[in-house]
Amino acid sequence: MATSTPPAPARQSHKQAEPGPGVNFGRVLKSEWIKVTTVPSTVILIVSTVVVMVGLAALAAWAISITQQDLGSSGAPQGGQGGPPADFDPASQAWEIPSSGLIFGQLLIASLAVVLIASEWATGMIRSTMVAVPKRAPALLAKNAIIAIIAFVVGAVSAFLSYLVAQPILAGEDLDFAITTEGVLPSILNSGSYLAFIAIISMGIGTLLRNTAGGVVTAVALFFVVPVIIVNLLSGLADWIPDAARFLPTNAGNQLIAISTESDALTQFQGGLVMGAWALVLLVASLLVTRTRDV
Repeated sequence: MATSTPPAPARQSHKQAEPGPGVNFGRVLKSEWIKVTTVPSTVILIVSTVVVMVGLAALAAWAISITQQDLGSSGAPQGGQGGPPADFDPASQAWEIPSSGLIFGQLLIASLAVVLIASEWATGMIRSTMVAVPKRAPALLAKNAIIAIIAFVVGAVSAFLSYLVAQPILAGEDLDFAITTEGVLPSILNSGSYLAFIAIISMGIGTLLRNTAGGVVTAVALFFVVPVIIVNLLSGLADWIPDAARFLPTNAGNQLIAISTESDALTQFQGGLVMGAWALVLLVASLLVTRTRDV
């Protein structure tokens, strides 16, 4: 009687897939970087911010040169009718040109930071992010890190280009200055720090409100409207109000980028600490809220 041997087990044609390294902060950073840089409108907005900031600096240099030219040709004393104010110092005004475009740059960076986070909540895309990064905190930290890095580069590069563009314009009136002039280079670098803090503060606002329009309006009010109201309308009500206004983000930021500061004002370092405190408080608050809220 014939016997048959059982067939040998078939060999596996491929190896079992090995698990990957999983989610880590580096991969989350890369993911957020791709999200930002692959959206054409975001890239166009960032480039436009640099162009407009440099353009505003060129206009400021031209205005200072024209004022100096008129002053020299007319011989009118400063503070006279039709002349520049008595405290007008063309040289010191020229030194502040590299950071003169920040008033526009902070508006766009603040709006961009709010839109990047609030739009994800509004459209529900944040659910995909939180599924991929269940702990939530790394995802939010990565978003803040990416927008802060972009804002820093935009601010510092714009300030440096503004310096380069302004020099030929100022040279006609002998107002050009070296980048090694005391306080100029730190002001250029701190222009980047200023926008980085603005970005983190704005992203914190967008995370807390989860609404694009509401976040942008709140950020604009905090940076532009509240300082004007406090300084111009409320400063006469109590002596401590002007002192308290120094600790608003933009007022402290103006000290951060200043070439020199008054004896009774915040120093550059103190201005940076105040802006950093605002950014840290809103970042921590947004992390706590993100961990507890439903998505």
